[in-house]
Amino acid sequence: MRIPNLPESFTTKHAAKGWPLGLAGVALLIIGSFLSWSYDDQILGDLSLNLYPGGLQILAIIGAVLGLLLLLTAKGPLESRIGPWLDAALGLRALGLWMLIYMVLVLVAITTDSDGLINVNPGGWVSFVGALLLFLGARVVPLREHRDLAAARAPGWAEVLAIAVVMAGVLFGAAYALGREDAWSFVLFLVFAAGIIAMMVRTGILTWFGHVAQRQKKVLTLSAFLVAFLFPFTQNGSDANMSIATQVLVFAATAMGLNIVVGLAGLLDLGYIAFLGSGAYVAATMSQSAFATIGWKPPFLVVVLLGASVAAILGLIIGSPTLRVSGDYLAIVTLGFGEIFRFSMFNLDGNNGPNLTNGPNGVPGIPDLEIGSFNFGATHTIAGIDLGRFSNYYFLLLILIGGVILVFSRLNDSRIGRGWVAIREDEKAAEAMGVNVFGLKLLAFSVGAFLAGLAGTIKAHQDGAVSPDQYVFLESAFLLAAIVLGGMGTIAGVLLGATILKLLPEKLRFFSEYRLLLFGLLLVLMMRFRPEGLVASRRRQLEFHEEDEELAVAIEHELVEEAK
Repeated sequence: MRIPNLPESFTTKHAAKGWPLGLAGVALLIIGSFLSWSYDDQILGDLSLNLYPGGLQILAIIGAVLGLLLLLTAKGPLESRIGPWLDAALGLRALGLWMLIYMVLVLVAITTDSDGLINVNPGGWVSFVGALLLFLGARVVPLREHRDLAAARAPGWAEVLAIAVVMAGVLFGAAYALGREDAWSFVLFLVFAAGIIAMMVRTGILTWFGHVAQRQKKVLTLSAFLVAFLFPFTQNGSDANMSIATQVLVFAATAMGLNIVVGLAGLLDLGYIAFLGSGAYVAATMSQSAFATIGWKPPFLVVVLLGASVAAILGLIIGSPTLRVSGDYLAIVTLGFGEIFRFSMFNLDGNNGPNLTNGPNGVPGIPDLEIGSFNFGATHTIAGIDLGRFSNYYFLLLILIGGVILVFSRLNDSRIGRGWVAIREDEKAAEAMGVNVFGLKLLAFSVGAFLAGLAGTIKAHQDGAVSPDQYVFLESAFLLAAIVLGGMGTIAGVLLGATILKLLPEKLRFFSEYRLLLFGLLLVLMMRFRPEGLVASRRRQLEFHEEDEELAVAIEHELVEEAK
């Protein structure tokens, strides 16, 4: 979020006031955070105590400390050391704006949750004035020429340390966000996180971190999985939060498979949820459930392979028409396939065909997985922390996500991946250049379906039941929306998009009633302002901003750096 700059003559005239105004704002923001913000101790995690900051007050203190560091970088002891590299003035403006929005929303939350502005205690007003002064001061802090932070090189240990700090922040943020029980606290944390990210973008830190991530890919990957592994230990055995986390992982793993079909090969699939459902039904009908319709009960590893294989065969079946249709027609074919799958599950009830799925009743009572002596339904204690049923499934899904990411990244970097991209860009030209369009299209559908089938076999045991109404067209639409929102053809983008679309309705119950409206609005805004997605691949960035010469030069520089 940006607001227009003030006239240069005004900024020059009042430049000397910016620094002291900012310092006063920081001081008031911290002082106010140690005072009571609210008279009502039942809202926003109890902000009614003096000298004992609550969670939201600690976030305000963190924002104030970051503002102080930027002020000292713009003019102070840090100016000579990191001032030439860091765009402190722009970062300060972004931070000041978002901290002001944060404090305004805090006052609105206290007012709405406790029936009146009178419930705002003096500490809330002091911090609000502090955020306002920080915002005003940042507006007149003069801009300066600085060196490109992207070209800054740090020792290897410093880059690893930077990755560790960022990952620790991600772990803390995820644990804190999922632990918020009321909607306002969750929204306020999102606003705070958006402010920190905006500050990092404007100062150039995020660009620098992107280059560090390219140079330290292995460290970044390992630390990301370490953070994901440690996440259940931050939840104190909360099955409610871990249930949400496992749903996000299932959704993300399925979206990664769809990303191969849509993001790489450019084939629009509106019935993809059927592949997840086929894997789930295979696992359910071969489970130990009393309602399972197949007498054969093989080990789970065999069921996984069977479920994924059945989904892959269905992928080949639906992929075959793609040789003759494309674009809107392909979308209609895949949409029809998804509906055929759902109605087939309804009708295979013994009346309209063989009894395989119990029709609309589905297969309930699916027992928890048991691999060897490890029961996924039991609570296990590690390092004194109880890990419940959903934590067990979380670790299993984490392994699945790791495998899906490995498959996706290896295919993306291979000749097959380049062939898919060539088909996506121009099918006729790709065929003329010798790309096997027939085989690669079928491969995209089958591989994507195989990965979704894998996720489905685990989902059946995690949910404990399968029924046809779990696999409606709307779920396919959300999977597609996650890819568009996050960024087609990228791993981090799809994971981020899936997390946003799955987590928001779970944490914001009032939001779930309007989620179709709001997600639609969000996608329209994304198409208008950032069509390449939140985390865009370089290829798609250039595709949507082909006239941006600065972007082209930056990407060329990145490629040269990678080649070194």
